[in-house]
Amino acid sequence: MLGSKNKLTERFNGGKAETPTYPLLALARHRLFIDGNGVTTLVAGAFCPLSCAYCINRELLERRPKPVTPEALIEKVRIDDLYFRATGGGLTFGGGEALLHMDFYEALRPLCSNWKLTAETSLNVPRESAVRAASVFDAFIIDIKSLDPDIYLRYTGCEMGETLGNLEYLIEAVGAQRLTVRVPLIPGHNDEADREKTRRTLEKLGLKDMDFFEYAVKRPTDK
Repeated sequence: MLGSKNKLTERFNGGKAETPTYPLLALARHRLFIDGNGVTTLVAGAFCPLSCAYCINRELLERRPKPVTPEALIEKVRIDDLYFRATGGGLTFGGGEALLHMDFYEALRPLCSNWKLTAETSLNVPRESAVRAASVFDAFIIDIKSLDPDIYLRYTGCEMGETLGNLEYLIEAVGAQRLTVRVPLIPGHNDEADREKTRRTLEKLGLKDMDFFEYAVKRPTDK
């Protein structure tokens, strides 16, 4: 499945374009300590290798993305430059899988050296993407559904692939202090025992910044 998603991004960018573009779906400004330090703008992009049962961005990901160049994105968000620099914030890339667009970020990074760049990622990407991301992003918010391969497959529709290996790589490459790991309780998929097992594994890897929460799953009768 991941391979097919990569082909989608290649077709979106017209292959290896001279100027890479980002598949922009939406911008959310003035997010304070939600998606990283300080004031951030969430930049939501298209395409994801996962098909999570309770994807909170399913409707967003079904929109047709608008291709933007690094320069065009800077023009859209530079209005908050003062907020970014004063609070140590910047841009957080999420929506779909952030690390599918490394050509774009490598072109963007020199244009906004005073802003922090954060990636929201499942890390279910090729190792090359994780290696390149380590030299571009200041911080990572990592969505670990479960470290149990069977639970992961049932919930996401995908094998774990290099997820855990990429996590171990980033810990070594950038340090655990730059990583925030989200570990949800997913009704009907995992339980507290599984989440505790995941927590112990993450702690053994040296991770300390972990966000434990429960998915609020709407039933058909909920309004």
